Amino acid sequence: MAEKNKNKSFILRIDSATMDAIEKWAADEFRSTNGQLQWIITEALRRARRLPKKQNTTD
Repeated sequence: MAEKNKNKSFILRIDSATMDAIEKWAADEFRSTNGQLQWIITEALRRARRLPKKQNTTD
């Protein structure tokens, strides 16, 4: 059975100077802009200890 996509999409409005900085950072890290934004958000959540615990799914 195909696994359901667990990603959610949404619109993000961001000022152009911030977006330019994110795009440059992403290029420096060899990531896409979307990948860089996901990494930034995940790191912020991890540092704030707000990421949910990973569950074992062995079914």
